[in-house]
Amino acid sequence: MAFVAPARASSALIQTVVGFIAVEFLYGVGRQTLDFFLINLAPEAAANVIDRVSPGAILWDLFAFGLMIAVLALVVWKTHDRGLGSLIGNARVARRDFLRAFIGAAVLFLTLELALPWWGSDTPTMQSLRYWLLLLPWSLLALLVQTSAEELFYRGYLQQQLAARFRQTWVWLIVPNVAFASVHWFNEAAFEDSTRYVIWAFMFGVAASDLVARSGSLGAAIGFHLANNAFAFLVVGERGAPDSGLALFLIPPFAEPPDAALLPAEPILNIGLGVDIGILVLAWLAVRVAIRR
Repeated sequence: MAFVAPARASSALIQTVVGFIAVEFLYGVGRQTLDFFLINLAPEAAANVIDRVSPGAILWDLFAFGLMIAVLALVVWKTHDRGLGSLIGNARVARRDFLRAFIGAAVLFLTLELALPWWGSDTPTMQSLRYWLLLLPWSLLALLVQTSAEELFYRGYLQQQLAARFRQTWVWLIVPNVAFASVHWFNEAAFEDSTRYVIWAFMFGVAASDLVARSGSLGAAIGFHLANNAFAFLVVGERGAPDSGLALFLIPPFAEPPDAALLPAEPILNIGLGVDIGILVLAWLAVRVAIRR
């Protein structure tokens, strides 16, 4: 398909592997360098960034994904002799599908949020609406940087390169999203919780890859990803938890029962994961309707 065409001239597997490692390495070094300067120049701010609770810390973390975009542009140029724009596909289609996908997914998420508020019996507290609205443009821009970076790397670069090299659909559908899911492992969470998150992230990646293949550009995937992350970051959060500082509503922290350590661990494949994947499938279908694919 046309989306894959720019990768065909340099689709050797060794080039893709080198490119993937180079992006991961250079981005990691870049983030560590940013953290080094922040810790030495503004230690108090650095402590907040590490906790990822305050609005400023979250915005710093999200905007830092711009470094991934810069690194990817350099690697694609030096390794494959092409520009960053070649990862996006047809620009006109991308712009159109981005907006349609974002609206389609956002309407679905908003409907479910109003019909089935997931915080249950806990009464959420509302942050200052004025302050939230003042931050909203910056929050959305930061989330756009973060989601665009991940889509450009995993569904743009990796999916494009593998689709140009291998005819088997499963290769470009599975391999990039195993890589995508792996970076969603959260060391500070329980093993079962992190595993569920990785499974969900893999399914999300597969849905996004499918949207790229159907539409021929990254537009729908970025819009889909942005809508998902906007609701995750900006609507409801757990008070004091990482990534909660931009949320309009905050719910009380989850309190484990005193005998939680004595209870058997909840199965990884539980009802909660099933519900999350079910909502993901509904959002994927909503985006497909919105982009008419």
